[in-house]
Amino acid sequence: MPLPSAPTDPAVPAPAPDLAAALGRPPRVLVTGAGGPSGTGFLRALAGAAERYAADIDPNGAGLYLVPRAYRMLLPPGAHPGFADAVLRLCRRHAIDVLVPTVDAELPALAGMLPQFEAAGVRVLVPPAEAVADCLDKWRLARACAGAVRLPGTRTLGPDGGADLPGGFPAIAKPRTGSGSRGVRTVTGPAALAGLPRDHSYLLQELLPGTEYSVDVLTDATGRTVAAVPRSRDRTDSGIVVAGRVLDAPELSDAAERAVRALGLRGVLNVQLREDRDGRPALLEVNPRPPGGLSLSLAAGVDLARWAVAGLLGAELPERLAHHEVAVVRHWQDVVLHPDELGDLADTTEAAPAGAPPFEAAPFEAAPLEAAPLEAVST
Repeated sequence: MPLPSAPTDPAVPAPAPDLAAALGRPPRVLVTGAGGPSGTGFLRALAGAAERYAADIDPNGAGLYLVPRAYRMLLPPGAHPGFADAVLRLCRRHAIDVLVPTVDAELPALAGMLPQFEAAGVRVLVPPAEAVADCLDKWRLARACAGAVRLPGTRTLGPDGGADLPGGFPAIAKPRTGSGSRGVRTVTGPAALAGLPRDHSYLLQELLPGTEYSVDVLTDATGRTVAAVPRSRDRTDSGIVVAGRVLDAPELSDAAERAVRALGLRGVLNVQLREDRDGRPALLEVNPRPPGGLSLSLAAGVDLARWAVAGLLGAELPERLAHHEVAVVRHWQDVVLHPDELGDLADTTEAAPAGAPPFEAAPFEAAPLEAAPLEAVST
């Protein structure tokens, strides 16, 4: 039985979908990365609407304790070569209907095994593999979005240094791959590049000094944007917004939609932009997974988590989900347990073996043609 459609009038708020309609029961939804803000946010959003399962690499991950013991699982790291097979085994064992990965390192392997998950009856909230690869490499991201959205001047850092950086110094140096603010620094001139690798694994990028924004985006299975909810990142802690305002800002929503379309993304995503010296928003990065600030969009009237699951279960998503302006401040929320319960997981069978050496990814190698500068594009 298909899920009912939502109202198509964008002025009418769409009620949260009934996730039990498609299967005749609440769907079994497994959220990985349950210890992080994206995972806990998604799990909380599905409370009362789905049978929630939680997995993480850390038995102390807070989101694990939002679900009963029988639904807690331990996983190997997302970059481990056996990660996707381990998740598939868990999905089969627990008859999972929908898999929601929330950690960047998990996405490439899961996107590459979509046929195997589909054959097991598991719908996975992950974009196509090529789109994931474009988002997780910031140089590929800039190339894919050139002409679609305003970009900061960008080039890779090679043996010749950064003298021809569009926009000049000061600038931002950052790894092509990685998350959060790890490895990111402000450089005031060529001399400040000393010590950085010159093998094109680092980017030099025009400094964007203005306000930073995030846009939470939901698409349907065809890539059509259903919601684009912009918010200012007024205060952050370890890369996660802790105070912000959801805005009625069509120019930000439009820019995010153009970036998502250029990349061919699907699902729940997050586009980050920042104003340049002239106050024009430019693309910073795209997170091809549910955002850590998911609760802000929910507070603004857009239940991205439930609608994403509904879409995977066959619901026809509305033409557009409207949001309203709201300000949000966030705080830690405790999960209080009996002392014996901490670390008590029902399914630890797929975790990396105790004492096993950590998996190390191969060194990043960029082709020589990557050295050319990418000029800023105005739209």
